[in-house]
Amino acid sequence: MSKRRSGRAAVTGIGVVAPNGLSTDAYWKSVSEGLGVLDLITREGCEHLPLRVAGEVRSFDPAALVEDRFLVQTDRFSHFAMAAAALALDDAGLGGEPADPYSVGVVTAAGSGGGEFGQRELQKLWGQGSKFVGPYQSIAWFYAASTGQISIRGGLKGPCGVVASDEAGGLDSLAHAARAVRRGTDVMVVGAAEAPLAPYSMVCQLGYPELSTLDDPDRAYRPFTEKACGFVPAEGGALLVVEDEDRARERGVPVRGVVAGHAATFTGTSRWAESREGLAHAITGALDEAGVAPEEIDVVFADALGVPEADRAEALAIADALGTRVPVTAPKTGFGRAYCGAPVLDTVAALLAMEHGLVPPTPNVFDVCHDLDLVTSHARPAELRTALVLSRGLMGSNAALVVRRGDDSAR
Repeated sequence: MSKRRSGRAAVTGIGVVAPNGLSTDAYWKSVSEGLGVLDLITREGCEHLPLRVAGEVRSFDPAALVEDRFLVQTDRFSHFAMAAAALALDDAGLGGEPADPYSVGVVTAAGSGGGEFGQRELQKLWGQGSKFVGPYQSIAWFYAASTGQISIRGGLKGPCGVVASDEAGGLDSLAHAARAVRRGTDVMVVGAAEAPLAPYSMVCQLGYPELSTLDDPDRAYRPFTEKACGFVPAEGGALLVVEDEDRARERGVPVRGVVAGHAATFTGTSRWAESREGLAHAITGALDEAGVAPEEIDVVFADALGVPEADRAEALAIADALGTRVPVTAPKTGFGRAYCGAPVLDTVAALLAMEHGLVPPTPNVFDVCHDLDLVTSHARPAELRTALVLSRGLMGSNAALVVRRGDDSAR
């Protein structure tokens, strides 16, 4: 096979494990129809906590998707990631061990690691003693666990890593993978999946003032409205396969999109007014790297934190950087904000929106109080060639990612 390189990082595989779908098709059907799946939390041990509503991944059977030898040494967040990675590799026509294991790398983002596994082992430590703590406690909770387990499971020995830069790390991981491909790595498996709904993890989140504690699933997460009261967390996420575009076309597989540009900034913990400038700067940097003019952006997938000050800053940042009104959407209001997994799921939605020529709606949001062309109620048909995905982290990171439609990548 030729080693000709285009320098463009193509997405050829998508794998999704989300509250609104355990496959890419199911996820897109839910997103495009604007379905809401937020509900009262049902996880054991969480009944007494003030966090009442979340996006849970239900009907997920890890034993049916992950081998026993991996299950015993991994947390739920890694189960999601391994399942999504396998789906993405199959979608890209790369299932099974690669002929050259050093040609395929893995990079994931993680915000909190394996809280459920860690809680269980710590309870054994304090309740029964150190001899009852399993040996995998040392690795299962760790941020890099999903990267390591995907690599081991698939025999993937190329460049591997983990990005830990709060929610925006999901976009940063995609940029990391795209740059690895441009430097010569054949294939990167990349993305994020989170499992923040164990009791220990939920107690940790209660320190976030941005968290919504309403108990009405239809009202708990309503960004860009006067009733905005914070965000609703979710579990799950998505993994993508990214490879050189020329290599993908030589393999004869569809190019589902191109990772064209990325930039990141930092403006400080909960300093939402300042995120206006930081996010606008990230947008401009991503456009510059992609070689895209502001007027070429056809749709924006918003961060949509649901905090009035943060929502206002984002709306102003979009106006500052793009200059004109552009369709904006936030599908995550229907299924929750999965921390590092959230912007990766948004990126998947952006790629699918371009494939289908449809801007998905923002569920549960109607009375928009900011100067945004926010798509609500129903999906909007549109010719989409270039999309912008935004993300901000609670600790102050900002990131912007430009993705382009696969059949427009050579333009």
